Amino acid sequence: MVDSETLSKNQTLRIDLEKVQDRLPRQLIQQITEHPYGKLIGFKMVDGNSFGLVLELSNGLQTWFFENELSEIFPNKSSI
Repeated sequence: MVDSETLSKNQTLRIDLEKVQDRLPRQLIQQITEHPYGKLIGFKMVDGNSFGLVLELSNGLQTWFFENELSEIFPNKSSI
């Protein structure tokens, strides 16, 4: 899980497929399976007291995720 307060724009985040597969369309699941990373491009209010993180995927598609569906990629790990 990421802490959105410590993230910066254009940071690469990893999508946890097991946490999103029950709510996303099959085609998007396939995209994430092949390349489970996205670039943080913004935030989206999803209810009264939380928000989602908007990622741009490798194919240019933009979609949002909850914080607990993502993890940070650290500089010493290969991400893309």
